[in-house]
Amino acid sequence: MQRNDFIRYTSLLGAGALLRPFGLFAQKGAADFPVVRTPLAQRKFRSVAVEQAIARFHQQAGNKELCWLFENCFPNTLDTTVDFSWTDGRPDTYVITGDIDAMWLRDSTAQVWPYLHLVKEDEPLRLLIAGVINRQVKNILLDPYANAFYKDPAKLSEWKDDLTEMKPGIHERKWEIDSLCYPVRLSYHYWRQTGDTLPFDAQWKKAAQLIVQTFREQQRKTHKGPYHFERRTSWATDGVPLGGYGYPAKPVGLIHSMFRPSDDATVFPFLIPSNFFAVVSLRQLAELAKAIYSDTAMAADALALATEVEKALQQYAVVPHPVFGKVYAYEVNGYGSHHLMDDANVPSLLSLPYLGAVSAKDPVYVNTRKFLLSADNPFFFKGKAGEGIGGPHAGVDLIWPLSIIIRALTSTDTAEIRRCIAILQWSHAGTGFMHETFHKDDAAKFTRHWFAWANTIFGELLYKMLEERKEVLG
Repeated sequence: MQRNDFIRYTSLLGAGALLRPFGLFAQKGAADFPVVRTPLAQRKFRSVAVEQAIARFHQQAGNKELCWLFENCFPNTLDTTVDFSWTDGRPDTYVITGDIDAMWLRDSTAQVWPYLHLVKEDEPLRLLIAGVINRQVKNILLDPYANAFYKDPAKLSEWKDDLTEMKPGIHERKWEIDSLCYPVRLSYHYWRQTGDTLPFDAQWKKAAQLIVQTFREQQRKTHKGPYHFERRTSWATDGVPLGGYGYPAKPVGLIHSMFRPSDDATVFPFLIPSNFFAVVSLRQLAELAKAIYSDTAMAADALALATEVEKALQQYAVVPHPVFGKVYAYEVNGYGSHHLMDDANVPSLLSLPYLGAVSAKDPVYVNTRKFLLSADNPFFFKGKAGEGIGGPHAGVDLIWPLSIIIRALTSTDTAEIRRCIAILQWSHAGTGFMHETFHKDDAAKFTRHWFAWANTIFGELLYKMLEERKEVLG
């Protein structure tokens, strides 16, 4: 679809011409629940396929409140966070997280991920996601160690005085393995869904090679590598000790990550769920290199690194637990020290099957899951309002809906899934949206009114259940 066709198509959406068949459901919901979705004229992007998905959910799901929540949450990324344009004849999509005007490589992938299965029936939506890939490539080439960026390449960050190599256009420079995994995940599955190779130009290949290079640098086999980070702050989770390089770790083949996907500093630098994610991403990258560029050397390089990291995981990631047996540690240092916990942000140990890193039936994962969802996990909270995993980022006794959603998405137990959905339905506290966290005893005490990732992945869960386990939506 060319730019002029795109404009005409989305103009029809803006005028409501293609939305009239679905207006009935919005009006029906208004009788029971307040209208909280962004008004049509103020939405950033309108997708016919997404509106059809909303209509289908209304038609087939029995729980009216879940229908209302789906209508609010599933399109929230498109309604409120995307900025689509054309740059040099190519789609370009800047995606903010919600209440922070910056684009995280992680969040931008996760926010559009649930729409991938709809792109074949919605050309503007496909172009929007292609634009996310193009923008992510620009960001990686600007700095592979940064986690969040601005649309304006000249903008200076509020964190410009961090003791690291900050550049204009970068919001934050916290090195997180997953920041480079998520763009590969999006690119790979976009290609598998569409067969479109236009985003995979010379710049994409250069960014992919830089990803492999950065992972190798952060194995730190012979030296500390180029990355260091310190911040003048009283928050321990915002800084990296020992000159910004972190606590020592034995060079065993695992990749160092100075920060978790929560943007909190790691304790031990080998973050296990992120290393698992890197193995998956490197294999996907290798497949793309071979299929699109016929570059067998590039593919072999990525596969060799994936194999090396995987072998190191087999040797260092599994530790004994006195109650649950062999489990995956959250962080290790290669010297024998390990950290037993989980954080709600993805990649997490709980999310490993969701990311395609391990099977949900893997015995070590099964043991780990039991541990994570028990009082033995220091960040598992249970109270009057629900139960779930949190993390240091927001504080104790605060449950992240994201962890409850991931629990449901990785479960094979209908009763467990139904319970997760019930907690999530309760946790919105009358707002009609998901939040970053809510207090275990009072869902009305929550953080972040506008957190698009949580909204959209909740929509992903509900739509998946509509297709696979409709009985949990009654």
